[in-house]
Amino acid sequence: MASGEQLSAIKDAKVLMVGAGGIGCELLKTLALSGFQDIHIIDMDTIEVSNLNRQFLFRQSHVGQSKAKVAREAVLRFRPQISITPYHANVKDPDFNVDFFKQFNVILNGLDNLDARRHVNRLCLAAGVPLVESGTTGFLGQVTVHIKGQTECYECQPKPAPKTYPVCTITSTPSKFVHCIVWAKDLLFAKLFGDKNQDNDLNVRSNDTASSSDNSEDVFECKKDEDMEQYANRIYNHVFGHNIESALSNEETWKNRNKPRPIYVKDVLTDEPLQQQNGNLETDNNVSTLSAMSYLGLKNPQDIWSLKENSRVFFAALKLFFSKRHKEIGNLSFDKDDHMAVEFVTAAANIRAASFGIPLHSLFEAKGIAGNIVHAVATTNAIIAGLIVIEAIKVLQNDAKNCRMTYCLEHPARKMLLMPVEPFEPNKSCYVCSETPLLLEVNTKRAKLRDVVEKVVTSKLGMNLPLISHGLNLLYEVGDDLEEDMVANYESNLEKVLSELPYAITGGTVITVEDLQQELVCSINIKHREEFDEEKEPDGMVLHGWTQAPAVEKKDAAATNGASTSTTSNSVPNNLEDDDDLTILESGIETISSGKKRKLSDVSNPEEKRAKKVPEQIDDDGDVVVML
Repeated sequence: MASGEQLSAIKDAKVLMVGAGGIGCELLKTLALSGFQDIHIIDMDTIEVSNLNRQFLFRQSHVGQSKAKVAREAVLRFRPQISITPYHANVKDPDFNVDFFKQFNVILNGLDNLDARRHVNRLCLAAGVPLVESGTTGFLGQVTVHIKGQTECYECQPKPAPKTYPVCTITSTPSKFVHCIVWAKDLLFAKLFGDKNQDNDLNVRSNDTASSSDNSEDVFECKKDEDMEQYANRIYNHVFGHNIESALSNEETWKNRNKPRPIYVKDVLTDEPLQQQNGNLETDNNVSTLSAMSYLGLKNPQDIWSLKENSRVFFAALKLFFSKRHKEIGNLSFDKDDHMAVEFVTAAANIRAASFGIPLHSLFEAKGIAGNIVHAVATTNAIIAGLIVIEAIKVLQNDAKNCRMTYCLEHPARKMLLMPVEPFEPNKSCYVCSETPLLLEVNTKRAKLRDVVEKVVTSKLGMNLPLISHGLNLLYEVGDDLEEDMVANYESNLEKVLSELPYAITGGTVITVEDLQQELVCSINIKHREEFDEEKEPDGMVLHGWTQAPAVEKKDAAATNGASTSTTSNSVPNNLEDDDDLTILESGIETISSGKKRKLSDVSNPEEKRAKKVPEQIDDDGDVVVML
């Protein structure tokens, strides 16, 4: 039974929820049933069919509608007396600034990507509003509390790096099915249906004189004198036949490896002409042609198709894209919720796997790998939502000493399903919630300002609207209110070498980087360095003041990022995501060094580390990363 003090804190609170997905639906319901009267929700997503198995506030009729708005309507049916304000928008929009955040007593996160979570963390710090973070993936879950000046902020500890694959492995020597998926999704699909001007590590030159009279011609361009049947045959023969033969010509590569076998259309589809097998997809207006599987009569996504079936799906999906969705070609990127894209990638990956002697996978399995999906467990979301509300009530009562970081475990340690841990003090080395300067090693005579902006300021420091200055002199700024001459000046600076900027950046220079929207400012000391190891330091610069956490190994469904040799202790959760077909790791995540962590109750002991094998926190959103 809640005390009078608790009921008063709940009734008077103004709460902001960020995210109305798997955790968000459970959280909104629990907040409403717990007595909260004023709830605001931000979510930019619309409802998809794949959400319906666990996001219980939504129904089939809601597909395509705003999650935040439908969630509000659903809860008001059984709690009509409360106020729920939905925002169908991105939390990073300028309207949701520090002043907006200041109106709330507590912020509750149920997000599914690291970038937005870092943004919310910084706004909470700037506004001085407590943040309750959360995440789930499968049976694992966690809830953490972040109070400015009292506990560590969300970015005080390192997040694990994603498993990456060298391009040579993806393009030449795949040994796992995930390698074939990355090749099919990030290289082949992108080359056929994405931006035609983008550089792509797929081999786009044909050594086959029959398929290309001009060896400089892009193989993936459809010629004027060929129909779709001829084009599809040529693409198939090139990527699965000619390219494999070309790879086999390097005998040194295959001394200690099993050689792949080239696969050509004539070797697979021999019993009848391909046109008869796939029909005339270009002229068939049947609705079923929106799915290659439906058109070919393949019904069960958990069946493993034969090489012939994969080949037929490949041809059907390719033709469907060009005949039914030709207006989208050139602007497409892989989407796990695009069924035709999943069909194409599954078929292409399986044909390549067959060539390299790798076991084939079903469409269901391939979608999980291609989309980095860890299938959600609704019960975990419900548990985590309940824990969020418990911690939020403590925060509202100013009871920080009793707040807990709680982990939901898949394999309970000491017969505990939930592991509560005392919060830790802020990390004094955190560039977000402390004033510790960073150190950037860079060749100031070669690196451009653009390199620093793209490789450090936006990707590593997570700034959305960065401003860079040298002393009192502004070198770069982003904003909609800038004059044209200022924009041109800053664009010009981006292309200049650091040492040749109007206010030169050299060894010993200190630059200031800030994001006015996040109200985040940090200093970066510049150290000139001549050479960098291209393999270990591919950016050509190294930022110190934080370290990259080790890659985390997941099994089976989590194989989207591959297996690394580094695992988390005790198989406990690492800073997990909301479950919207959960992804495993954020691509390119690198954060600050954890250093020595101290529980708030033990701050008198400077050597005290994190208590008893506490679960490490990780973040997980993004595709498999191909390391160039």
